[in-house]
Amino acid sequence: MTKRFRVTLLFNANKVYDRQIIQGVGEYLKAADRDWELFLPEDFTTHLEKISSLNVDGIIADFDDPNIRNKLKLTTAYVVGVGSAFQDLNDYPNAPYVATDNEKIIELAFEHLKEKGLEQFAFYGQEHGEGNKWAKEREQAFRSIVEKQGYKGYLFSGKEITHDNWQYHMNRLLDWLQRLPLPIGIIATTDSRARFILQACEKLNLLVPDKVAVIGVDNDEVARSLAKIPLSSVTQGTQQMGYRAAALLDKNFRNAQAEVDESSRTQQPILVAPKSVVARQSTDFHPIMDRYVIQAMHYIRGNACRGIKVEQVLDFVGISRSNLEARFKRERGHSMHQEIHQVKFNRACTLLKTTQDPIADIAQKAGYPSLQYMYNVFKRDLNQTPKDYREQSSL
Repeated sequence: MTKRFRVTLLFNANKVYDRQIIQGVGEYLKAADRDWELFLPEDFTTHLEKISSLNVDGIIADFDDPNIRNKLKLTTAYVVGVGSAFQDLNDYPNAPYVATDNEKIIELAFEHLKEKGLEQFAFYGQEHGEGNKWAKEREQAFRSIVEKQGYKGYLFSGKEITHDNWQYHMNRLLDWLQRLPLPIGIIATTDSRARFILQACEKLNLLVPDKVAVIGVDNDEVARSLAKIPLSSVTQGTQQMGYRAAALLDKNFRNAQAEVDESSRTQQPILVAPKSVVARQSTDFHPIMDRYVIQAMHYIRGNACRGIKVEQVLDFVGISRSNLEARFKRERGHSMHQEIHQVKFNRACTLLKTTQDPIADIAQKAGYPSLQYMYNVFKRDLNQTPKDYREQSSL
Protein backbone atom coordinates (compact mmCIF):
# COMPACT_ATOMS: atom_id res chain seq x y z
CA MET A 1 0.00 0.00 0.00
CA THR A 2 1.37 3.42 -1.01
CA LYS A 3 2.05 5.70 1.96
CA ARG A 4 0.07 8.95 2.12
CA PHE A 5 2.71 11.55 2.98
CA ARG A 6 2.01 14.43 5.33
CA VAL A 7 3.44 17.72 4.08
CA THR A 8 3.36 21.30 5.33
CA LEU A 9 4.21 24.54 3.53
CA LEU A 10 5.99 27.23 5.54
CA PHE A 11 5.28 30.52 3.76
CA ASN A 12 3.54 33.79 4.50
CA ALA A 13 0.88 34.39 1.89
CA ASN A 14 0.69 38.14 2.49
CA LYS A 15 3.37 38.23 -0.25
CA VAL A 16 2.55 37.56 -3.89
CA TYR A 17 5.85 35.65 -4.18
CA ASP A 18 4.79 33.15 -1.50
CA ARG A 19 1.23 32.80 -2.80
CA GLN A 20 2.40 31.90 -6.28
CA ILE A 21 4.89 29.35 -4.95
CA ILE A 22 2.03 27.71 -3.06
CA GLN A 23 0.01 27.67 -6.30
CA GLY A 24 2.92 25.97 -8.06
CA VAL A 25 2.96 23.24 -5.41
CA GLY A 26 -0.74 22.67 -6.05
CA GLU A 27 -0.15 22.45 -9.79
CA TYR A 28 2.44 19.70 -9.26
CA LEU A 29 0.13 17.68 -7.03
CA LYS A 30 -2.56 17.73 -9.70
CA ALA A 31 -0.18 17.05 -12.60
CA ALA A 32 1.58 14.16 -10.81
CA ASP A 33 -1.63 12.89 -9.20
CA ARG A 34 -0.10 12.91 -5.71
CA ASP A 35 -2.40 12.44 -2.74
CA TRP A 36 -0.38 14.23 -0.06
CA GLU A 37 -2.03 15.19 3.20
CA LEU A 38 -1.22 18.89 2.90
CA PHE A 39 -1.37 21.19 5.94
CA LEU A 40 -1.60 24.98 5.79
CA PRO A 41 -2.78 27.16 8.68
CA GLU A 42 -6.11 28.88 8.07
CA ASP A 43 -4.42 32.29 7.95
CA PHE A 44 -1.81 31.01 5.43
CA THR A 45 1.06 32.26 7.61
CA THR A 46 3.93 30.51 9.36
CA HIS A 47 3.75 30.22 13.15
CA LEU A 48 7.35 29.78 14.24
CA GLU A 49 6.46 28.54 17.71
CA LYS A 50 4.66 25.54 16.17
CA ILE A 51 7.42 24.39 13.81
CA SER A 52 9.26 22.16 16.27
CA SER A 53 6.06 20.22 17.02
CA LEU A 54 5.15 19.52 13.39
CA ASN A 55 4.49 15.82 12.81
CA VAL A 56 5.05 15.63 9.05
CA ASP A 57 7.05 13.68 6.48
CA GLY A 58 8.03 16.65 4.33
CA ILE A 59 8.30 20.43 4.39
CA ILE A 60 8.59 23.03 1.65
CA ALA A 61 9.75 26.25 3.25
CA ASP A 62 10.69 29.85 2.58
CA PHE A 63 14.46 29.84 3.16
CA ASP A 64 14.67 33.60 2.62
CA ASP A 65 13.26 33.82 6.16
CA PRO A 66 16.20 33.10 8.52
CA ASN A 67 13.86 32.26 11.39
CA ILE A 68 12.20 29.48 9.40
CA ARG A 69 15.55 28.26 8.10
CA ASN A 70 17.05 28.06 11.61
CA LYS A 71 13.99 26.37 13.11
CA LEU A 72 14.25 23.55 10.57
CA LYS A 73 17.86 22.61 11.30
CA LEU A 74 16.88 19.82 13.71
CA THR A 75 13.84 18.47 11.93
CA THR A 76 13.84 14.84 10.81
CA ALA A 77 11.37 15.53 7.98
CA TYR A 78 12.53 15.92 4.38
CA VAL A 79 12.94 19.65 3.69
CA VAL A 80 13.04 21.50 0.39
CA GLY A 81 14.03 25.16 0.58
CA VAL A 82 12.81 27.91 -1.71
CA GLY A 83 14.49 31.30 -1.89
CA SER A 84 17.09 33.52 -3.47
CA ALA A 85 19.90 32.49 -5.78
CA PHE A 86 23.42 33.47 -4.71
CA GLN A 87 26.58 34.38 -6.56
CA ASP A 88 28.64 32.68 -3.83
CA LEU A 89 27.89 28.94 -3.84
CA ASN A 90 28.80 28.78 -0.14
CA ASP A 91 25.67 30.78 0.66
CA TYR A 92 23.38 27.94 -0.43
CA PRO A 93 21.90 25.69 2.27
CA ASN A 94 22.91 22.05 2.50
CA ALA A 95 19.48 20.89 1.37
CA PRO A 96 17.47 20.49 -1.83
CA TYR A 97 16.88 24.06 -2.93
CA VAL A 98 14.93 25.92 -5.62
CA ALA A 99 15.95 29.52 -6.25
CA THR A 100 14.80 32.56 -8.14
CA ASP A 101 17.51 33.73 -10.55
CA ASN A 102 18.13 37.30 -9.39
CA GLU A 103 20.73 38.04 -12.04
CA LYS A 104 18.31 37.07 -14.83
CA ILE A 105 15.58 39.21 -13.24
CA ILE A 106 17.72 42.35 -13.29
CA GLU A 107 19.14 41.54 -16.72
CA LEU A 108 15.62 41.25 -18.14
CA ALA A 109 14.58 44.58 -16.60
CA PHE A 110 17.78 46.28 -17.81
CA GLU A 111 17.43 45.03 -21.37
CA HIS A 112 13.81 46.18 -21.46
CA LEU A 113 14.84 49.73 -20.50
CA LYS A 114 17.77 49.68 -22.91
CA GLU A 115 15.55 48.54 -25.79
CA LYS A 116 13.34 51.56 -25.13
CA GLY A 117 16.29 53.80 -26.05
CA LEU A 118 17.43 54.77 -22.55
CA GLU A 119 21.13 55.28 -21.94
CA GLN A 120 21.18 56.13 -18.21
CA PHE A 121 20.19 53.65 -15.52
CA ALA A 122 19.57 53.56 -11.78
CA PHE A 123 18.63 50.99 -9.16
CA TYR A 124 16.37 51.53 -6.16
CA GLY A 125 17.03 48.79 -3.64
CA GLN A 126 16.81 48.30 0.09
CA GLU A 127 19.27 47.81 2.91
CA HIS A 128 20.55 44.26 3.15
CA GLY A 129 19.85 41.92 5.99
CA GLU A 130 19.45 38.24 6.82
CA GLY A 131 15.80 38.34 5.80
CA ASN A 132 16.31 39.88 2.36
CA LYS A 133 19.55 38.55 0.93
CA TRP A 134 17.84 38.65 -2.47
CA ALA A 135 17.99 42.48 -2.27
CA LYS A 136 21.78 42.37 -2.06
CA GLU A 137 21.94 39.87 -4.94
CA ARG A 138 19.79 42.08 -7.17
CA GLU A 139 21.88 45.15 -6.39
CA GLN A 140 25.08 43.25 -7.16
CA ALA A 141 23.55 42.03 -10.42
CA PHE A 142 22.71 45.61 -11.41
CA ARG A 143 26.25 46.79 -10.63
CA SER A 144 27.73 43.98 -12.69
CA ILE A 145 25.43 44.46 -15.69
CA VAL A 146 25.92 48.23 -16.06
CA GLU A 147 29.69 47.85 -15.62
CA LYS A 148 29.94 45.11 -18.26
CA GLN A 149 27.93 47.16 -20.74
CA GLY A 150 29.92 50.34 -20.16
CA TYR A 151 27.30 52.44 -18.36
CA LYS A 152 27.44 54.33 -15.09
CA GLY A 153 24.87 53.08 -12.60
CA TYR A 154 23.19 55.17 -9.91
CA LEU A 155 22.09 53.39 -6.73
CA PHE A 156 19.97 54.15 -3.71
CA SER A 157 19.21 51.66 -0.94
CA GLY A 158 16.56 52.66 1.55
CA LYS A 159 15.62 51.17 4.87
CA GLU A 160 12.54 49.02 5.35
CA ILE A 161 9.69 51.52 5.28
CA THR A 162 7.36 51.76 8.27
CA HIS A 163 4.80 54.27 9.53
CA ASP A 164 7.50 55.79 11.73
CA ASN A 165 10.14 56.43 9.06
CA TRP A 166 7.92 56.92 5.99
CA GLN A 167 8.40 60.69 5.64
CA TYR A 168 12.12 60.56 6.37
CA HIS A 169 12.66 57.89 3.75
CA MET A 170 10.56 59.68 1.13
CA ASN A 171 12.57 62.85 1.66
CA ARG A 172 15.79 60.94 1.03
CA LEU A 173 14.26 59.36 -2.05
CA LEU A 174 13.21 62.78 -3.36
CA ASP A 175 16.75 64.10 -2.82
CA TRP A 176 18.21 61.15 -4.74
CA LEU A 177 15.81 61.53 -7.66
CA GLN A 178 16.62 65.23 -8.00
CA ARG A 179 20.31 64.42 -8.39
CA LEU A 180 19.84 61.88 -11.18
CA PRO A 181 20.59 62.75 -14.82
CA LEU A 182 17.55 62.71 -17.10
CA PRO A 183 16.06 60.87 -18.90
CA ILE A 184 16.78 57.74 -16.88
CA GLY A 185 15.46 54.22 -16.42
CA ILE A 186 15.09 53.00 -12.82
CA ILE A 187 14.89 49.35 -11.80
CA ALA A 188 13.22 48.91 -8.42
CA THR A 189 13.93 45.75 -6.46
CA THR A 190 10.18 45.15 -5.94
CA ASP A 191 6.90 46.55 -7.25
CA SER A 192 6.30 48.19 -3.88
CA ARG A 193 9.54 50.14 -4.23
CA ALA A 194 8.66 51.00 -7.81
CA ARG A 195 5.40 52.49 -6.56
CA PHE A 196 7.35 54.74 -4.16
CA ILE A 197 9.36 55.99 -7.14
CA LEU A 198 6.15 56.84 -9.02
CA GLN A 199 4.82 58.75 -6.00
CA ALA A 200 8.08 60.65 -5.61
CA CYS A 201 8.14 61.55 -9.32
CA GLU A 202 4.63 62.94 -9.01
CA LYS A 203 5.74 65.16 -6.11
CA LEU A 204 8.70 66.45 -8.12
CA ASN A 205 6.72 66.86 -11.36
CA LEU A 206 9.09 64.44 -13.08
CA LEU A 207 7.23 63.07 -16.05
CA VAL A 208 6.90 59.28 -16.19
CA PRO A 209 8.02 57.71 -18.51
CA ASP A 210 9.32 60.69 -20.50
CA LYS A 211 11.93 61.70 -17.93
CA VAL A 212 11.91 58.71 -15.57
CA ALA A 213 10.99 55.20 -16.74
CA VAL A 214 10.28 52.76 -13.90
CA ILE A 215 10.15 48.97 -13.77
CA GLY A 216 9.56 46.75 -10.73
CA VAL A 217 9.70 43.05 -9.91
CA ASP A 218 6.86 40.61 -9.04
CA ASN A 219 3.97 41.90 -11.19
CA ASP A 220 2.13 42.36 -7.90
CA GLU A 221 -1.52 43.22 -8.54
CA VAL A 222 -1.94 44.96 -5.18
CA ALA A 223 1.07 47.25 -5.65
CA ARG A 224 0.01 48.02 -9.21
CA SER A 225 -3.55 48.87 -8.20
CA LEU A 226 -2.22 51.61 -5.89
CA ALA A 227 -0.13 53.27 -8.61
CA LYS A 228 -1.68 55.99 -10.77
CA ILE A 229 0.53 55.10 -13.72
CA PRO A 230 0.35 51.47 -14.93
CA LEU A 231 3.58 49.85 -13.75
CA SER A 232 5.87 47.68 -15.86
CA SER A 233 7.22 44.69 -13.99
CA VAL A 234 9.28 41.51 -14.28
CA THR A 235 7.17 38.42 -13.63
CA GLN A 236 9.15 35.88 -11.63
CA GLY A 237 8.91 32.16 -12.28
CA THR A 238 7.38 31.63 -8.84
CA GLN A 239 4.76 29.07 -9.81
CA GLN A 240 7.46 27.09 -11.59
CA MET A 241 9.55 27.32 -8.40
CA GLY A 242 6.71 25.83 -6.34
CA TYR A 243 6.23 23.12 -8.96
CA ARG A 244 9.94 22.21 -8.96
CA ALA A 245 10.10 22.26 -5.14
CA ALA A 246 7.17 19.84 -4.89
CA ALA A 247 8.82 17.60 -7.50
CA LEU A 248 12.04 17.59 -5.46
CA LEU A 249 10.20 16.63 -2.29
CA ASP A 250 8.33 13.91 -4.17
CA LYS A 251 11.65 12.57 -5.46
CA ASN A 252 12.97 12.38 -1.90
CA PHE A 253 9.90 10.43 -0.83
CA ARG A 254 10.31 7.98 -3.70
CA ASN A 255 14.05 7.61 -3.06
CA ALA A 256 13.38 6.86 0.59
CA GLN A 257 10.85 4.18 -0.31
CA ALA A 258 13.34 2.64 -2.76
CA GLU A 259 16.08 2.84 -0.10
CA VAL A 260 18.34 5.01 -2.25
CA ASP A 261 21.54 5.99 -0.48
CA GLU A 262 21.30 9.43 1.16
CA SER A 263 24.50 10.66 -0.47
CA SER A 264 23.09 10.07 -3.96
CA ARG A 265 20.39 12.66 -3.55
CA THR A 266 21.11 15.83 -5.48
CA GLN A 267 21.99 18.94 -3.47
CA GLN A 268 22.62 21.11 -6.53
CA PRO A 269 20.39 24.21 -6.37
CA ILE A 270 17.81 24.60 -9.13
CA LEU A 271 17.67 28.12 -10.58
CA VAL A 272 14.39 29.27 -12.08
CA ALA A 273 14.52 32.17 -14.53
CA PRO A 274 11.89 34.94 -14.61
CA LYS A 275 9.02 34.50 -17.04
CA SER A 276 8.89 37.85 -18.84
CA VAL A 277 8.57 41.61 -18.64
CA VAL A 278 4.99 42.85 -18.53
CA ALA A 279 5.37 46.23 -20.24
CA ARG A 280 3.01 49.01 -19.22
CA GLN A 281 2.96 52.80 -19.32
CA SER A 282 5.74 53.38 -16.76
CA THR A 283 8.39 52.26 -19.30
CA ASP A 284 6.68 53.43 -22.49
CA PHE A 285 9.63 55.71 -23.14
CA HIS A 286 10.29 57.31 -26.50
CA PRO A 287 13.36 59.49 -26.94
CA ILE A 288 11.65 62.86 -27.39
CA MET A 289 13.69 66.06 -27.31
CA ASP A 290 10.94 68.67 -27.71
CA ARG A 291 9.71 69.81 -24.27
CA TYR A 292 6.29 70.81 -25.65
CA VAL A 293 5.77 67.35 -27.13
CA ILE A 294 6.83 65.77 -23.82
CA GLN A 295 4.21 67.88 -22.01
CA ALA A 296 1.56 66.95 -24.58
CA MET A 297 2.40 63.24 -24.34
CA HIS A 298 2.24 63.35 -20.56
CA TYR A 299 -1.20 65.00 -20.65
CA ILE A 300 -2.53 62.60 -23.29
CA ARG A 301 -1.35 59.50 -21.41
CA GLY A 302 -2.97 60.71 -18.21
CA ASN A 303 -6.24 61.94 -19.69
CA ALA A 304 -7.01 60.24 -23.02
CA CYS A 305 -9.38 57.76 -21.38
CA ARG A 306 -11.35 60.65 -19.90
CA GLY A 307 -12.56 61.55 -23.36
CA ILE A 308 -10.32 64.57 -23.99
CA LYS A 309 -9.99 66.35 -27.34
CA VAL A 310 -6.96 67.96 -28.98
CA GLU A 311 -8.17 71.39 -27.76
CA GLN A 312 -7.63 70.37 -24.15
CA VAL A 313 -4.07 69.27 -24.94
CA LEU A 314 -3.42 72.67 -26.50
CA ASP A 315 -4.79 74.45 -23.43
CA PHE A 316 -2.49 72.39 -21.21
CA VAL A 317 0.68 72.99 -23.26
CA GLY A 318 -0.11 76.63 -24.07
CA ILE A 319 1.08 77.05 -27.67
CA SER A 320 -0.76 77.32 -30.98
CA ARG A 321 -2.30 74.30 -32.67
CA SER A 322 -0.24 74.60 -35.84
CA ASN A 323 2.99 74.90 -33.85
CA LEU A 324 2.29 71.93 -31.57
CA GLU A 325 0.92 69.74 -34.39
CA ALA A 326 4.10 70.32 -36.40
CA ARG A 327 6.32 69.54 -33.42
CA PHE A 328 4.25 66.45 -32.55
CA LYS A 329 4.32 65.10 -36.10
CA ARG A 330 8.09 65.60 -36.25
CA GLU A 331 8.74 63.75 -32.96
CA ARG A 332 6.01 61.07 -33.05
CA GLY A 333 5.30 60.63 -36.76
CA HIS A 334 1.55 61.15 -36.36
CA SER A 335 -1.00 63.66 -35.08
CA MET A 336 -2.14 64.34 -31.51
CA HIS A 337 -5.58 63.03 -32.45
CA GLN A 338 -4.03 59.71 -33.49
CA GLU A 339 -2.06 59.56 -30.22
CA ILE A 340 -5.25 60.06 -28.20
CA HIS A 341 -6.94 57.35 -30.24
CA GLN A 342 -4.06 54.92 -29.74
CA VAL A 343 -3.97 55.38 -25.95
CA LYS A 344 -7.72 54.72 -25.71
CA PHE A 345 -7.55 51.76 -28.07
CA ASN A 346 -4.63 50.19 -26.17
CA ARG A 347 -6.51 50.61 -22.91
CA ALA A 348 -9.59 48.92 -24.31
CA CYS A 349 -7.53 46.02 -25.68
CA THR A 350 -5.77 45.52 -22.36
CA LEU A 351 -9.05 45.47 -20.41
CA LEU A 352 -10.61 43.03 -22.87
CA LYS A 353 -7.63 40.66 -22.52
CA THR A 354 -7.05 40.89 -18.78
CA THR A 355 -10.49 41.39 -17.20
CA GLN A 356 -14.00 39.98 -17.38
CA ASP A 357 -15.58 43.44 -17.17
CA PRO A 358 -18.69 43.95 -19.30
CA ILE A 359 -17.74 45.39 -22.69
CA ALA A 360 -20.01 48.40 -22.10
CA ASP A 361 -18.02 49.21 -18.94
CA ILE A 362 -14.74 48.85 -20.84
CA ALA A 363 -15.95 51.31 -23.47
CA GLN A 364 -16.59 53.83 -20.71
CA LYS A 365 -13.26 53.17 -18.96
CA ALA A 366 -11.38 53.62 -22.25
CA GLY A 367 -13.03 56.99 -22.83
CA TYR A 368 -15.31 56.14 -25.75
CA PRO A 369 -18.57 58.14 -25.94
CA SER A 370 -20.62 54.97 -26.45
CA LEU A 371 -20.37 51.20 -26.82
CA GLN A 372 -21.32 51.49 -30.48
CA TYR A 373 -18.48 53.95 -31.05
CA MET A 374 -15.97 51.45 -29.65
CA TYR A 375 -17.44 48.69 -31.84
CA ASN A 376 -16.95 50.93 -34.89
CA VAL A 377 -13.32 51.59 -33.92
CA PHE A 378 -12.56 47.87 -33.55
CA LYS A 379 -14.25 47.03 -36.85
CA ARG A 380 -12.25 49.75 -38.59
CA ASP A 381 -8.86 48.97 -37.03
CA LEU A 382 -9.02 45.18 -36.55
CA ASN A 383 -11.96 44.11 -38.69
CA GLN A 384 -13.47 42.38 -35.65
CA THR A 385 -15.74 43.24 -32.75
CA PRO A 386 -14.49 43.76 -29.17
CA LYS A 387 -16.23 40.48 -28.27
CA ASP A 388 -14.34 38.65 -31.03
CA TYR A 389 -11.08 40.24 -29.89
CA ARG A 390 -11.64 39.10 -26.31
CA GLU A 391 -12.46 35.54 -27.34
CA GLN A 392 -9.47 35.35 -29.66
CA SER A 393 -7.11 36.69 -26.95
CA SER A 394 -8.23 34.01 -24.51
CA LEU A 395 -7.30 31.12 -26.83
